[in-house]
Amino acid sequence: MIPSRFLFRFQVPCFFSAKLWTAEGLTLDESHRLPSFAELENPNRKAPFELRTGWNNDGIAFSLTVFDKKQQTWCRPIHPDESDGLHLCLDTRNVHDVHRATRFCHRLAFLPFGSGPNQNAPSAIWLPIHRAKGHPNPISTKQFKLLSRTTADGYRFDIMIPGNQLTGFDPEEHPLLGFHFVIVDRELGNHAFLVGPPFPCDQDPSLWGTLELRESR
Repeated sequence: MIPSRFLFRFQVPCFFSAKLWTAEGLTLDESHRLPSFAELENPNRKAPFELRTGWNNDGIAFSLTVFDKKQQTWCRPIHPDESDGLHLCLDTRNVHDVHRATRFCHRLAFLPFGSGPNQNAPSAIWLPIHRAKGHPNPISTKQFKLLSRTTADGYRFDIMIPGNQLTGFDPEEHPLLGFHFVIVDRELGNHAFLVGPPFPCDQDPSLWGTLELRESR
């Protein structure tokens, strides 16, 4: 069965925020919340996550809250494809008429836990895109800002991606980004922005939506 989301081209706003990162992480209000299109298939099902995003000239940020969990997350940096967390694809040229990624396409996995001496630290991992025609410039994930913490029924995970680590990031000249995400969770299931497997959404930019970098609401 073809998901309803497959039949549409979605474009969602990402609003400007002069100050994104603080000592407590991100400060993104309700206006930065991304819609959940899963309700097109099941209007009565509430997604067990909330994802917010914002941008400025320093880069782009995401704040993920996952709730309704009863089990611990499963995060293994040596197995990023299978780990719980935010799996993200960005194309700084927003090209939808090709099926193979270009050098402007980026695939990243963000794991809220699993790193550090006590395995309670977050991590960001760059992943090559299968069958890509080119890869972006080398990415230093050490420059990313990450902050995760457990909550009563899940976790919150704040992520800041520096613009200088995204090949082609230029909000003035290219305010539209190809965009796809999957929230991976072994307990709650996987939740994709538009479509997920068996569609090759982690490698085919024609299956991605669009994130519009807006300066005002």
